[in-house]
Amino acid sequence: MEERWLKVDDICRYLSVTNETVYKWIEHRGMPAHRVGRRWMFKQGEVDNWVQTGGAGDKSNRRKSES
Repeated sequence: MEERWLKVDDICRYLSVTNETVYKWIEHRGMPAHRVGRRWMFKQGEVDNWVQTGGAGDKSNRRKSES
């Protein structure tokens, strides 16, 4: 059976993140997404592989709070 295309809202629910996070991941972390007209579309298998290889890992350089 062929994998169906997921919309932004679908991938947000699947990963439990906001659309803002998804758009940042597309722009800054190379999240696998395909532009179809004005919409971003996703293949779940590609996103799963990207997550498993660390694409969604926390790469921020946050300062630790000083006590």
